[in-house]
Amino acid sequence: MGYAHVYAHEIMHRGRVPMEPVDFVPDWADRPRKAKFHPDAETIPLPAAPPHALPPRPAPGFTLPLLSGMLQDSYGLTGRRLAVQANTDLAALPHYTHANWSRGTASGGGLYPVAVHWAAGPGGPLTPGLYHYAPHQHGLRRLLTGDVTGQVREALGHGASAVEGAGAAAGATQYLVLSVKYWQNAFKYNSFSFHAVSMDVGALVQTWRLWAAQYGLRIDPVLWFDEERLARLLGVAAGDEGVFAVVPLTWEGAPTHAEGAPVPAHGGATDAAVRHQDVERSRRVLVFETLQRIHEATVGRAADRPAPDALDAAAAFPPRGADPLPLPPPPAPPAATGRALRERRSSFGRFEGSRPVAAEQFAAALADCAATAYGTEAERPDGPPLTSLYAFVNHVEGLAPGAYAYDPAAHTLRLVKPGPPGPFLQRTYFLSNYNLEQAGAVLVPTVRTTAVLDAVGDRGYRLVGATIGAVAQTFYTTAASFGLGAGVALGFDNIAYREELGLTETDEAPLLIMLLGHERPRPADFRHETA
Repeated sequence: MGYAHVYAHEIMHRGRVPMEPVDFVPDWADRPRKAKFHPDAETIPLPAAPPHALPPRPAPGFTLPLLSGMLQDSYGLTGRRLAVQANTDLAALPHYTHANWSRGTASGGGLYPVAVHWAAGPGGPLTPGLYHYAPHQHGLRRLLTGDVTGQVREALGHGASAVEGAGAAAGATQYLVLSVKYWQNAFKYNSFSFHAVSMDVGALVQTWRLWAAQYGLRIDPVLWFDEERLARLLGVAAGDEGVFAVVPLTWEGAPTHAEGAPVPAHGGATDAAVRHQDVERSRRVLVFETLQRIHEATVGRAADRPAPDALDAAAAFPPRGADPLPLPPPPAPPAATGRALRERRSSFGRFEGSRPVAAEQFAAALADCAATAYGTEAERPDGPPLTSLYAFVNHVEGLAPGAYAYDPAAHTLRLVKPGPPGPFLQRTYFLSNYNLEQAGAVLVPTVRTTAVLDAVGDRGYRLVGATIGAVAQTFYTTAASFGLGAGVALGFDNIAYREELGLTETDEAPLLIMLLGHERPRPADFRHETA
């Protein structure tokens, strides 16, 4: 049993047994920048994205405007958050130095620690090289000139062909490489930060999957690769920054690697590496032993890639509960994906329970979340799901209050525990920024974390977190498309939820809660776009 099992146990019990360091207080005056900064690197502006007013049309592959649009709608800054709400940072937001900017992708604590790099190869619109996406400028910083896609392919290993499909790793000449600079999250969340950033990566990849699907394009992340070699390429210390995913892209008009010039194999000693270094703002960077250990335990190697059916042993259990209650068919979302991503936000105390959620909208949220997977090379497209979905119903049309299990195959609910769940929900929530009883429903995805780790090893912890993050991003996007309020929270008593749902005899782990409902009408807000 690896260290990831220990970390998973501590995460689940942190509401009752605090994680070390228990006396930690963030130094907000010395916080890091909200994105990596390479002062000497050239920044190339990205072109205008396809307008949201036009319906997307299928594309044979990515183009620079399409990539620009996907980056803008996922991690780019799309608006300023100044609405009156119940979060604890509200008093600081009007000050520009503390401004909070909206993005299409959700992130734990709004910290956005994922760094997006583009390894651009032949056949693309830019000089081959390695680029970093700068979200605040919506541009690309050139970190290295020269084709490094051969190094990326070699780091992925021969088994990368397991992800064959659009953008297959073995033949792609364009790759997005996702890394996490731990200090951007650990300065606030210390040992808990690895759990949060794993979800952040999954949320970002799911945003890309939803966005690309509009154009008939696929996003297939690769999770098992030579992480240390890619860290050297990025010019980062492996203990300071983890490489969490590689996403191959199908590029319009570009030859596949097999059709292009061969890339000579070479050892790590002759690999290219980035010379432009990120400049840290914080005067003091702290190191957390737990974070270091879970990083080291989950470092990926291509040779450790699991068999395609390995995760079958960690599949979600069949839904349990009373006789099935049928749900109405999910309606088509009234808002397109791009618009929904631009309008996505957390409700932070604005829920208002006097207007119940329509059963059709509730059904759509359940169906979309249950159909979400991270989609790595370790998961068979037709394989069993890793997540189960539960719902605490407060105010949903046609449904009695209670706790339910969702059956995605039959699109039904099964009652697990009757009665209004509001008192339980609020009693087991640690923060003061939500009144959970006012939400129409609280959805709870679970994963058999220990079974995943047993099946694929410690790196499976990153898979678990990213899977839950992907579900959370689907939830936010679906809610926004129907004009509903939404919020996702990690600050709750995980063990109490296991007890309430009768999961103590299983290995199902509730890892976050997702609040859905109507917001109070006419909320106070600031129209940043007219200022």
